[in-house]
Amino acid sequence: MSTSAAVRAAVSLAATHGVACTDPTVLKDGSNIIVHLRPAPVVARIAARTALVRPSVADHFARDLSVSAFLASRGVPVVTPSAELPAGPHEWDGFVLAFSTYVPHDPSAELTRLDVLKLLPELHAELRLYDGPLPTRGPLDDTEHALAYLEGLGVPGLEPFRERHTELLTRWDAHHRDVQPLHGDPHHGNVLMTPSGPVWNDFEDTWRGPVAWDLACLAGAKGPEAAQRAVEIYGGGAAPEDVEFHVEIRVNFGTLWGVLIENS
Repeated sequence: MSTSAAVRAAVSLAATHGVACTDPTVLKDGSNIIVHLRPAPVVARIAARTALVRPSVADHFARDLSVSAFLASRGVPVVTPSAELPAGPHEWDGFVLAFSTYVPHDPSAELTRLDVLKLLPELHAELRLYDGPLPTRGPLDDTEHALAYLEGLGVPGLEPFRERHTELLTRWDAHHRDVQPLHGDPHHGNVLMTPSGPVWNDFEDTWRGPVAWDLACLAGAKGPEAAQRAVEIYGGGAAPEDVEFHVEIRVNFGTLWGVLIENS
């Protein structure tokens, strides 16, 4: 997938809605391509690798816009859908993309995992009020779609990932507790630091699952002590053993995602 082609598609689509961009600036080129359509206060999110492994990637983008708009209406500091043009999601020139409001961000003021853990309880309290449709398998779907995509490419060495996924599935129900709408990927890179304070971003992975999943995103793969510490800082909400289990889920998928990057 060409980054330049994705940028051209975003600029072209924005122009059809009267938003002129003379200096597109790529903010991130990874799972998705994030472009500031300068000088407009508009950011385009274009599905990149996510489009390869998510058959319903447009649904993920729509979920991000819906959850962000809901949270903004509740006064939660979030990156909002763009008001400069229809936010989407759109399909244009072979790409799936959506538009949000540009938020100035100081990368040198990046939050730590502990900082984000302290912010999560308030976010979760607001997310519990969201009543829109949400998936219920979250990372399981992503793992299975990634495996199917890579197997379709004939990539070797996938059996250990498949076996590990099957083994984790046998323990899933035992750790699927305290279910509610989650952020889904609340790492420090998804909290923008602005002059007015931290702003939540990227609800593309929001799903209805156990609080332990969001805590696992921040506990890291550091064993029982890290899981216990994450629960303590958050203020309860999950059992440490549930956090540990979901760290295992994240590690398996994260390693598989590395294989995907190497083969895409």
